[in-house]
This record gives sequence, structure tokens and C-alpha cells, in this order.
Amino acid sequence: MHKCIICIGSNYNRKENLFFARQKLADLFPSIRFTSEQETQPLFFRSPALFSNQVAQFFSEAGEEMVKKELKAIEKSAGRRPEDKKEEIVCLDIDLLTFDDRVLKPEDLKREYIVKGLEELK
Repeated sequence: MHKCIICIGSNYNRKENLFFARQKLADLFPSIRFTSEQETQPLFFRSPALFSNQVAQFFSEAGEEMVKKELKAIEKSAGRRPEDKKEEIVCLDIDLLTFDDRVLKPEDLKREYIVKGLEELK
């Protein structure tokens, strides 16, 4: 079993999209544990739309690439489109931060809301 830590974020229909993500993720990964939602300022957008973020941990028998594919499929099913980024709309973003003991997004792990989420998971 592989240990996975992810971050979920949305700045558009935030509550609904995070709820949708939690449902889909729990269906795929029954062992998943979610932290509480955190509201954050946008990091790279000019738009003042706030983000809702959440960290989660689960175990999967699937390999890293398959887990990433499943996460991207959930984003797409929530309505995420390639052109949304230019419009600063993030329906749903799910990033795989770590896979087993490998850090895949070292910069993300320094963000305050992720640090808090990781503490909450302990």
C-alpha cells in the first residue's frame, strides 16, 4: 500500500466543489482522512477570490501515475477546463504532494495551510 498526501483547492463554488471532491475521493480511497477546510488568499492570481483548501491522506494499491490520473479525472468531472486558469477560475485542483516518502511538490509543503493540515493529520 502506498501512502498519499494530497491538497484540494477551489476558488469557484468552493464549498460545493470541495464537498464533491471529498465524496469522489472517499469512493476511490476508503481509507482517506481529511483535515478541516481552510480559507486562503490567492497566491498567484490578481483576482481577489478566496480559496478553500483541504489536505487529505489515504492509502492506495495503485501506482503514482494511476493515482494522478484518478485525481485529474475528479478535477475534470467537477468541471475543470484547461482555459479556466487564464480566467483565474479554479473549480477544483487536486495535487498529489507526497507518494510514500517521496515529496513531489516541495514548494507546496512550505505553504502555511498545508503545514497546518499536515499537523492536523498527525
